[in-house]
Amino acid sequence: MNFIESQNDMRQAYLDGSTGVSSSGIVWCLAGVIGVYYSPVSSMLTLFLGGMFIFPLSILFSKLLGSTGKHSQDNVLNKLAFENLGILFGGLFIAFVSSQYNSALFYPIMLIIIGARYLTFQTLYGLKIYWALGVMLMASGICIAALSLSFVVGAFVGCMIEITFAIIIHQLSKQDVSTTE
Repeated sequence: MNFIESQNDMRQAYLDGSTGVSSSGIVWCLAGVIGVYYSPVSSMLTLFLGGMFIFPLSILFSKLLGSTGKHSQDNVLNKLAFENLGILFGGLFIAFVSSQYNSALFYPIMLIIIGARYLTFQTLYGLKIYWALGVMLMASGICIAALSLSFVVGAFVGCMIEITFAIIIHQLSKQDVSTTE
């Protein structure tokens, strides 16, 4: 399977990645709600633990929306999907350590890290919208940190951005399907 075929396979399996972005947005929202009603540590743990369910949720949502939720075994981009998790885990470590000094930095750092990870999704799916999503998350993280906004603001901003982009990406995936039929 060549590079272009691999991107097409990823797009078809995961509806252009919209189900993963929506799953992530739901986790951001849940972490924000936990942060409002409980503690910053509970909120951080919610993002961390909830993050472990993003991929399984994206598979479930893909299947519910009529896709396979599974890419081909010979997809050359399979390794990229796995390798870019290093960005996420390194970022989680940086965000957690930073939050020990200032808890309000946790979500801005996570927005920047998740945004940087989304930049690689342009290669994974072949869709430039992931550059826009990545830049929007990173810029939001920088602004929230620069403005010293309260702890949970970043969680809700991450939620709003990802849910909005998930809807846009899903609409684009439906247009792609209709133009190829």
